Amino acid sequence: MNRNTIRTICIILFIIVTLFYLSPLFLPKERDELDQVHLKKPFTFWTEKMLKLGLDLRGGMEINLYVDLSELPRTEHDQAVKAAVQVIQNRIDQFGVAEPLIQRVGDNKIVVQLPGLRDFQRAKDLIGKTALLEFKLVATGDEQSKVINQMDIWLAQNYHNYKFLNVLDYTSHNPDLFASDSLEANSPQWFSNIFSDLVGTGSQGMSVSHENKPLIRNLLEDEEFLKAIPAGFQVALSRENSLAPRADLPIYIIYSNPELTGNYLTDARTAMGGQSDFSNQNKPHVSLKFNREGARIFERITGQNIRRQLAIVLDNTVYVAPNIQDRIRGGEAQITGSFTLQECNDLVIVLKAGNLPAPVSIGEERIVGPSLGSDSVKQGMIAGIVGFILVFLTMVLYYKFSGAIAILALILNTGFVFAALTFFEATLTLPGIAGLILTLGVAVDANVIIFERIKEEIASGKTIRNAIDLGYSRAFVTIVDANVTTLIVAAVLYQFGSGTIKGFAVTLFIGILASFFTAIIVTRAIFDSLIAQKNINKLSI
Repeated sequence: MNRNTIRTICIILFIIVTLFYLSPLFLPKERDELDQVHLKKPFTFWTEKMLKLGLDLRGGMEINLYVDLSELPRTEHDQAVKAAVQVIQNRIDQFGVAEPLIQRVGDNKIVVQLPGLRDFQRAKDLIGKTALLEFKLVATGDEQSKVINQMDIWLAQNYHNYKFLNVLDYTSHNPDLFASDSLEANSPQWFSNIFSDLVGTGSQGMSVSHENKPLIRNLLEDEEFLKAIPAGFQVALSRENSLAPRADLPIYIIYSNPELTGNYLTDARTAMGGQSDFSNQNKPHVSLKFNREGARIFERITGQNIRRQLAIVLDNTVYVAPNIQDRIRGGEAQITGSFTLQECNDLVIVLKAGNLPAPVSIGEERIVGPSLGSDSVKQGMIAGIVGFILVFLTMVLYYKFSGAIAILALILNTGFVFAALTFFEATLTLPGIAGLILTLGVAVDANVIIFERIKEEIASGKTIRNAIDLGYSRAFVTIVDANVTTLIVAAVLYQFGSGTIKGFAVTLFIGILASFFTAIIVTRAIFDSLIAQKNINKLSI
């Protein structure tokens, strides 16, 4: 396989991947979240890969929070801010905002951006309340069966109140549910096992599939449904696994009354199993320490509930539910399992966050209306179109047919940038649009250098083929130097910049990489193809 064949295959793959990841851009932008859930495979891929718009384009809310570190020793400042970030992240995830940004800025400032948010007061109340860490026992098997059965009965009687549990959508998720054709459509009998079908049971306990997560979340946010849960019990989801977002999510039925709260916890640390601890040898685990009263309560709980699960719950989300192996005395405990060191460190932050070592206050807030965001999108599109037209006219008028080839590469370059943003699930912001427009001009710089070198070679008497070969080879080093320096700047901006600067850096970085490929590989392939097909004695350049 020669070099030209390999290059052609690369270009074809480049175009196919670009078109594949561009396709979600043609879906309706303002699609309701539940409608996304109802789109069946394979369409769920496109709804999940839709280009995400930032706060400045979509509208929403930005809140600046400040952690009061004045009462803490300096050695605990960093941990206190990390704990606050973890609590806020957990609450925002439960709030249901798509693509939130929670970012630490400086020593004690936390910036929270909530694109698409409409209920501003609720968000402020949710973020500003005190964290609640609780230790709750998981219900027994018989108790769980009774709760699930009652939920099935209640939903069968009230399914008509939930649009996301209508006949068509529910049957598509559960095609084997309806065994009898004699049942009348819309009869409650059609919905006799809604909750138990949404909550699967396996060797690891109950879990919710990726497709059913939004359905369960909507149920758990509904006040009427929560009232129907039997007294004394609570239904809680596990924390989302960031490493496997499409994996099944464990769900627990726990007692609503906590056995112990985070007020009794004095310390939580990551530790490694000693050589004498054969079951946990050299494995990371979490070490807990309670105060005197907490130690007494914890000893009673563990002594009376051996071989039962004790769920550690933060803001109604279960972080871990270990099995009680034995009575635990002395106020110290270990949470062991298949944890990585990073997972243990994250759990320590969560445990300490339940009893925040420093208060968090709302310093300032900014609300961006959807109309303002829409205006920003329109202005960005106008700027992009005007910039493209000016570049097009300049290249075609100055470099004639060769300029048109450069414009074709520019179009492919722009498409690749949007496809890459979709693939990496990046968020497009107003500075990101600025970075994209900048790449329109930067993208043709490489072609300008190449074309000028080709013109010099032609003027010196070289043939068209030799002039093209020399033009590309001699311009290559200059193009690489220019692109590498720009990529370094973009990387530095992304590493040390704030959210808006990062949006600019991302599009600039992707645009530079795409422009390098299209300028060096794509345009060269077009020139080689033209020369191979006909004997060209004069090049329009």
